Amino acid sequence: MRSTGTRPGVLSRRGFLAALGSLAASQVFPGTPLAESLVSREAADGVPLFASAYKLANGDFGVGIVDDLGQILARVSLPGRGHGIAVSPDGTRLVAFARRPGTFAVVVRPFEEAEPQVLTADSGRHYYGHGCFSADGRLLYAVENDFDKARGVVGVYDMSGRGIRKLGELETGGIGPHDLRLAPDGTTLIVANGGIETHPDRAREKLNLSTMAPSVVFLDLENGDLLAEHRLNKGLHQLSLRHMALDAGGRAWVGGQFEGPESETPPLVGVFSRDAAPVLTEIPGRVAAGLQNYIGSVTANARGDVIATSAPRGGQTLFWKAATGEFLGAQAIADGCGVAPIDQGSFLISDGNGALSLVTDPEEPAEILARPPGISWDNHMFALT
Repeated sequence: MRSTGTRPGVLSRRGFLAALGSLAASQVFPGTPLAESLVSREAADGVPLFASAYKLANGDFGVGIVDDLGQILARVSLPGRGHGIAVSPDGTRLVAFARRPGTFAVVVRPFEEAEPQVLTADSGRHYYGHGCFSADGRLLYAVENDFDKARGVVGVYDMSGRGIRKLGELETGGIGPHDLRLAPDGTTLIVANGGIETHPDRAREKLNLSTMAPSVVFLDLENGDLLAEHRLNKGLHQLSLRHMALDAGGRAWVGGQFEGPESETPPLVGVFSRDAAPVLTEIPGRVAAGLQNYIGSVTANARGDVIATSAPRGGQTLFWKAATGEFLGAQAIADGCGVAPIDQGSFLISDGNGALSLVTDPEEPAEILARPPGISWDNHMFALT
């Protein structure tokens, strides 16, 4: 177990917790807990912080902010189940998106005494649970479903003022855009089209499994042009391409969720570049057999040289060497799904049983740091600092 004492250049946990702000003056949503504010950004410098959606034992939903020892430092209530979180480049804002087919997103300024803002999807749209900021933090990009036309779009929102204004949409060239990342050039958007048609009137029913056509696309943010599109071979057309992370070389590592026969064990992780064909990684058979064909989160460490891919249904988190695609090993973490980088080489992993675990070496057992009572972490975790 790591020491909780003061580290060089880092505020002590005792001092950090003592400096926490008071409760906000008003409720974020009627009938739900108050929002707690954090200390000033200056006081938090050097303390790794993370955010994840959660569910409480009483059925309430929210977003929690935790440190690298698993301590919950702040909570913000949500009107429904959350999913992914977009973090601004300077770490001063985060946007928590509703799980599909939700229509809300909540903008939080965790280092200010500011009440969260609620963003609502346009009529005929719902969010897919993920978004990202532009390089300068002025714009927010959100993957959305134009459900009457079964068309994927990226909503573009102006976040430069205290208000939020939708500027327009970009077509993703596919159905069911699930996750997106801003490429290192700051002018290209990478989108994973899951390929599954849904409609809010049919809840979470999958309407086109026999004709699925997932893809990863590269879009020009200046004009919305399709710069590149990659699809898998027809034998893998039911591998829904979902979550992604960028490695040190700017390549997109994408995790899949297979909608085909349960008896098959297709590759579940692929590497996508704008000007090269996709490369599918090879999961050892003994590991692949227990994953239930489902990858949850995909995250790169701070250096971008190790990729973590969680498989919550199989209770495993897999690790890869980014440069070569070499499988480095797996950690058994029951219902572990949210993964975020700590320092240069470690990962914080959250699970549906409420635990927060530390992995410093893929070949060494994970260390449970904390298990807050009455909380169940949702699918994803994101680093704020």
